[in-house]
Amino acid sequence: MFSPSKVQERVKDRKKGRRWRLFHATDFQSLMYPCFIFCRVLGIFPYRINASSYEISKPCQILWTVITSVVCFCTLMTVYVINHSRWFETTSLRRSFDLYAFYIFSGFIAVATYIWDGSRMRLLRTILKISSELPLETYRKQCMLIHAKDIIGFLFLLLQGSTCFFYLEYPVLLKMLSTYITMVVLQIDMLYMNCICVLKACFERINDSLANLLVMNNKSHLFSNYEEQKNFFLLMELKALEKQHLLVNDAVQMLNMIFSLHLVATIITTFVRITFFSYYCIILWQNILNFRLTSSQKLFCYIYFIPSMIFYLIKTALVVWACETGKDQANKIGITIHDVLNSTNDKRIKDELKLFSLQILHTTRRNTFCAKGFTVGAPLFAALIGNITSYVLILIQFTKMSISCK
Repeated sequence: MFSPSKVQERVKDRKKGRRWRLFHATDFQSLMYPCFIFCRVLGIFPYRINASSYEISKPCQILWTVITSVVCFCTLMTVYVINHSRWFETTSLRRSFDLYAFYIFSGFIAVATYIWDGSRMRLLRTILKISSELPLETYRKQCMLIHAKDIIGFLFLLLQGSTCFFYLEYPVLLKMLSTYITMVVLQIDMLYMNCICVLKACFERINDSLANLLVMNNKSHLFSNYEEQKNFFLLMELKALEKQHLLVNDAVQMLNMIFSLHLVATIITTFVRITFFSYYCIILWQNILNFRLTSSQKLFCYIYFIPSMIFYLIKTALVVWACETGKDQANKIGITIHDVLNSTNDKRIKDELKLFSLQILHTTRRNTFCAKGFTVGAPLFAALIGNITSYVLILIQFTKMSISCK
C-alpha cells in the first residue's frame, strides 16, 4: 500500500528517531521503552535489545534468577509468620485472608513471569516483526497513553511504598517485599496491555487497507483500460492482507497462552484487594469495630486504602478496555470484507474475499483475549464490580452479627 519512496522515507525517519524521546515513539521499541526500563530496574527484563530483535542477556538472567529465588523464599516466610509473629497478633481472620491472597498470588505471578521468560521473548520478537509495517502516525497516537500510564503507575507505587515505610509498623523487609511484588505485577500487566494495543493497531491497519481496496475498486471502473492491471494489484494486496491477518492472529494466540495464568492471578488479587479495602474503609467510617487508632492513623488508612482501590480499578479498567477495543477492531475486518465483496465484480477478487471471510470465521475465537476459559472484556469487569459489592455487604453483615452476638 506504500510506494517505494515513501517506504524509504519512513525507514529514514525511524533511523533518525532511534534515540528515544518521551511521548514520541517511532517504532515498537520506542513505544515500549518506559515499560522496558521499569522492568529492567526491577530485574525482570533479561533481554538485550538489538536493532531488530531481542536476545537473552546472561548477567541479567542470573540476576533475575536470584531475585525470583529471594522473592519466593520471602513470600513463603511471610505466609508462615503471619500468624506466628507479634506484628500480626491483632490481625483478624479477614485481614489474614487478605494478606494470604496478596502474597500467594503475587508470588505466583513472579514465578510464572520467570517460567515464561523464553516464550515472552519470542512474543516480543513476533510483535516487533508484525508492527514494523505500521505507520509512524499510529505510534505517535498510542505513545501518549502508553508512556503516561507506565510512568504514572510506577511513580504512584513508588510514592505509596515510600509513605508506607514511614507510617506502617511492619518489618522493613516486609514493606520492601510488598512494594516490589506490587511493582512487578503492575509492569507485567502494563506489558500485556501494551502488546494488546500494538496488536489492535495491526488489526486496524488491516481494516484500513481493506477500506482502501474498496476505494480503489470503485475508481477502477472509471479507467477501463487499466481495470485488469488494477484487479491484479488488488488481488496481490488482498493475499498479503490475508497473510498479515494470520500472523496477527497467531500473535494473539501466543499472547493468550503466555499471560493466561498471570491474568487469572491478577484478577483474583484485584478482587480480594478491592473487596477488603472497601470493607476496611466502611468499617472505619461507621466505627463498627472499636479500633484503637489515632486520628492520624485513621487518616493514613484512608489515604492508603482509597487510592489503592482507585489504582486497582483503573488498572483493571485499562486492561479490559484494551482487550475490548482490540476484539472490536478484529471483528470490524469481517464487516469491511463483505462491503468490498458487495462492491466488486471481478470473480477472482470475489473468490479471494470469500476465502478471507472463511479465514476470519475460523479465527473468530482466536481474536478474543482470554485467560483459561473466560474472556477479558466488559462483561468480566461488570461481574467483578458486582461481586465486589455483594461480598462487601456480606462481610459487613457478618461483622455486625458477630458484634451483636458478643
